[in-house]
Amino acid sequence: MDEGRAIPSTERARCEPAILPDVQLLERQVFRDTRGSFTETWRDQSDTTAVLPRFVQDNAARSRRGVIRGLHFQNPHGQAKLVTVVVGEVFDVVVDVRVGSPTFGRWAAYTLSETNGYQLYVPPGYAHGYQTVSDVSVVLYKCSDFYSPDDEHSVRWDDDELAIAWPIREPLLSPRDALAPVLRDMLSDHFPQID
Repeated sequence: MDEGRAIPSTERARCEPAILPDVQLLERQVFRDTRGSFTETWRDQSDTTAVLPRFVQDNAARSRRGVIRGLHFQNPHGQAKLVTVVVGEVFDVVVDVRVGSPTFGRWAAYTLSETNGYQLYVPPGYAHGYQTVSDVSVVLYKCSDFYSPDDEHSVRWDDDELAIAWPIREPLLSPRDALAPVLRDMLSDHFPQID
């Protein structure tokens, strides 16, 4: 019998610093019952916190198993992203591409899924990509600036120097992502700089 009683998967939503500077792993409160689940994916609290920026664009991508989307970033007009998986599971990767950063060229990965309640905040200055590890995924992401094709850059997914441990080694790629350069071959003016 469905009583409609919501059971939170966590006591409260949490925000934890991730391995790379300014990247944040957020844990959403997920309510489950016999009907399924409910979660709040975004609440604008810009009047009470400066943790996240104002977002101006929402995107959604549906992918099948093995698809890699990325590693993408914009410069100038860098985009912060808030990434949420609403169907399936992905292996989500961020790479620091900020010239002058002590972690330039380092990467970190996170499992985001419809069941674990995690979101990932990716600040400007990081290349971002993910691989679908379930049969299908639907990924939603909010962006702090509009998509600008002239400012978009890609880093090759299998760059030997990055050595990202993608779970599926024979991915499905777009032609653009398949032809992306490795980090060391990119022009320096493609990267954002920090002081």
